[in-house]
Amino acid sequence: MSPRVLVVDDDQSMCDVLGTDLGRAGFGVTAVTSADEALLLLRDEEFDAVVTDLNMQGINGLELCERISASRPDVPVIVITGFGSLDTAVAAIRAGAYDFVTKPFDSEQLVLILNRAIQFRSLQDEVKRLRQTVAESRRLEGIIGESPAMKRVFDLMARVADSDVSVLITGETGTGKELVARGLHQASKRSCRAFVPINCAAIPETLLESELFGHVKGAFTDAKSARKGLFVEADGGTVFLDEISAMPLAIQAKLLRALQERRVRPVGGDKELEVDVRIIAASNRDLEEAVERQTFREDLLYRINVVTVDLPPLRIRGNDVLLMGQRFVRHFADRMGKRVLGLSSAVAGKLLAYSWPGNVRELQNCIERAVALTGYEQLTVEDLPDRIRSYNRAHVLALGDDPSELLPMEEVERRYVLRVLEAVGGNKKLAARILGFDRKTLYRKLERYAPPPPG
Repeated sequence: MSPRVLVVDDDQSMCDVLGTDLGRAGFGVTAVTSADEALLLLRDEEFDAVVTDLNMQGINGLELCERISASRPDVPVIVITGFGSLDTAVAAIRAGAYDFVTKPFDSEQLVLILNRAIQFRSLQDEVKRLRQTVAESRRLEGIIGESPAMKRVFDLMARVADSDVSVLITGETGTGKELVARGLHQASKRSCRAFVPINCAAIPETLLESELFGHVKGAFTDAKSARKGLFVEADGGTVFLDEISAMPLAIQAKLLRALQERRVRPVGGDKELEVDVRIIAASNRDLEEAVERQTFREDLLYRINVVTVDLPPLRIRGNDVLLMGQRFVRHFADRMGKRVLGLSSAVAGKLLAYSWPGNVRELQNCIERAVALTGYEQLTVEDLPDRIRSYNRAHVLALGDDPSELLPMEEVERRYVLRVLEAVGGNKKLAARILGFDRKTLYRKLERYAPPPPG
């Protein structure tokens, strides 16, 4: 649907000219010759922007701006004036104008300003809607999102939350895998018992078995007393095994047995203890690839991967970045005791344009920093980190008009495949899905792209 623009000028010929020029640029134009007519139309109809002359009989352009700003602050106003002085510009902005142009002006200049104004209004509307959505949000454990990708995640979570099946959560670093695990636990019949997370990559191999299954007194040099393992602590609840791909093979074998038998044997002990736990695991690496490299047991993969929840990266979640940004603003403003109400439209535009390689975790860090630095009720672009302020989304391939720069199709494919692989952090399973290949085809191509060995 074409954006609707209301043109106000007491010169009918100027109305006709602007109507023709803006109509050619794709706008739906309604033109009136007085501010009174404009105010009546704005009361009953929706317009995306107003273009008004400054000097008119009766109510002039500045007064019209003030009235629109008071009654319809969501509608941007562009003022046209033949007096391009600084005082006139300041008066127009103070009256609530979005921008002004001076006569004579190029119609392309006006179209550019109008497009910016309408985009600005759209962002304002989206920020306002998302504030309301955040205020009404009741997602488990703070998991929010409206994108199709996240709606599929929520649907799958709802279907498996109250069962005891093992769940494998996959996705890039920072996508919120532990939040999803906690959400599954809270929505399950085990929610009244413990949720016990453990990062398999953060604990040395010599201690990991003891952490999981416990140990008896004297089992090793520092075992001065017996200790319950995390499986026993989580009895009746949920164990979350984060970064399970980092678990050593020797521990994988013992974990597999514990899952099959529902029993654990403490290190140094001679008795097995019965445990009733649900397993939720997470990995930012391709476990099927790890199986092929023989760094992960295939039988354990089948045991933990009854249902897979694949979390999308933030860069493909669209307006979810604003939804979460609003949530983080409210959270950090409350924590810091500051009156910060939300995102400015300019900040919203920057957040939408950025690629978020660190995903939700990076967004959270960015908003925390911005809330700490801002001196206003809305975050401004100056509050954002430089990498986000100055970010320009680059094209995957940049081909010029020079025939010497044109490439064979095989080289174009090679560059694109490697660029996609880089964009998904080396996750070959996800890259293959994006490219429309099966994984074996992707592996063959990568082998062909690899440089020959030296010598």
